[in-house]
Amino acid sequence: MVVVKIGGNVLNNPATLYEALDYFSGLVEPAVLVHGGGRRADEVLRAMGMAPKMTNGRRITDQASLEVVTMVYAGTINKDIVAQLQSRGTNAIGLSGADGNAVLATKRPAGDIDYGYAGDVVAVNAPLLDALLRLGLRPVLCPITHDRHGQLLNTNADTIANEAAKALAGAGHRVRLDYCFELPGVLQDINDPESVIPHLNRDTYAEYRATGVISDGMIPKLDNAFRAIDGGVDSVVIGNIAALRSGRGTRIQSS
Repeated sequence: MVVVKIGGNVLNNPATLYEALDYFSGLVEPAVLVHGGGRRADEVLRAMGMAPKMTNGRRITDQASLEVVTMVYAGTINKDIVAQLQSRGTNAIGLSGADGNAVLATKRPAGDIDYGYAGDVVAVNAPLLDALLRLGLRPVLCPITHDRHGQLLNTNADTIANEAAKALAGAGHRVRLDYCFELPGVLQDINDPESVIPHLNRDTYAEYRATGVISDGMIPKLDNAFRAIDGGVDSVVIGNIAALRSGRGTRIQSS
């Protein structure tokens, strides 16, 4: 089984998005797609006279922005992706976390930073995903979850992908997790696309973090990748579509 996560700049570029959907449609294995939000929610917020609120690259989700991201992520983006997959002959079904109780989360406690209605994943409904896959449907999960008490939450899509992959592995499947983004892999030099780090284990990851080679937004993505490996996922690959197609990119190893 394959879980593919696409987000950020892949979603923001139609040509790149279509390449990613071609890749997903061409997979011969049963597959689940997880997508992020891209820039569209910020564009809608600004059109409505609201300024997006971000800190450390993460969204502060108040009640007003929660309504917008729900409309954009679970509505426009999710259904656009499903329609594009249908046009490629892939029978896809779009889901928020509330649909079929697909992704249960809890509201993140306020600490030094109050992220508002941000959700931390509690569980992914592997039997639901498994049943849909057995029916020949490919689930498309958006980053809107719920807390089982009627509250929707905005949740990190990398985390949903990691948790979905672990849940399917726990259900007895061999699972590969592909993190698809705009770079050919994790780079030693962010300005040199040829400097892909082919393999990362926890020791080399710690070294690269300590020296500043790996920083900022790559850290939570890699933290999720290692959690997936620790949680029984067979393999994790990070890279762009060209890297994923050719078997390159950065492979995450337990040791």
